[in-house]
Amino acid sequence: MKMRRSVLVLLLFLLFILEGTIMPWLLPDAWEMRIIPNLVFIVILFVTVYHHRHTALILGLTFGMLHDVVFYGRILGAHSFAMGVSAYLIGLIFQLPRAPLPLMMTVVLLGSLLEDSVLFAIYSVFNLSRVSYDWALLHHMLPTMLFHFAVALLLYVPLRKQIEQLKKETRKEEAA
Repeated sequence: MKMRRSVLVLLLFLLFILEGTIMPWLLPDAWEMRIIPNLVFIVILFVTVYHHRHTALILGLTFGMLHDVVFYGRILGAHSFAMGVSAYLIGLIFQLPRAPLPLMMTVVLLGSLLEDSVLFAIYSVFNLSRVSYDWALLHHMLPTMLFHFAVALLLYVPLRKQIEQLKKETRKEEAA
């Protein structure tokens, strides 16, 4: 089981590195609609549905803090809070061990919208965002949601299999 968890954390860290190195080349800021790829959060949403919301909360807090420190230094803890709370709340609503593809894609869309909305609220409270929610929804949140949807479609089968195996191994270890 420890091996599966290590692979999961390594995968999340690898996706975190990809977000900062390759994704800016693939999705330039020059586009009018700014897509903010959060590949780590997509995997965390899979963990919250197929494994457990507490694991997703810890992963969201940890990798959100990495996002805060490395990418967004304006407020430490904003992304950590948004990723952790969003993953936990989605896990409360959609804790299904055999969630089908349409439901998982709905989870990704709702989770992405929830995380971006929480971030928008935090930035608005501290006067770091001067745009309206409507503008942010149209120019940032919806394009990001569609991008997350497309990536989640690509990752659905391999991630689901790996997380289901992690859950089986966790059950075997708890039974022993």
